[in-house]
Amino acid sequence: MEEPRKDLLMQVEGMTCQGCVNSVTKAIQRLDPGARVDVDLDHGRVHVVTKAQALEVTQALNAAGYEATGMTM
Repeated sequence: MEEPRKDLLMQVEGMTCQGCVNSVTKAIQRLDPGARVDVDLDHGRVHVVTKAQALEVTQALNAAGYEATGMTM
């Protein structure tokens, strides 16, 4: 049975440009190539629809050099 997708909202510190958007997107899509990633640079938020767990996404973003924390939707 396929794992259900989760709707995650992350607060991500340190994103300042389109290069950051690309880095964040790639870090998440390494975990789940089918993930949908929407980055809001103005508010420092990332909306993700993924099969990965919130903790995995947070760890991937932290490893990519950003400070990420989960938010309640």
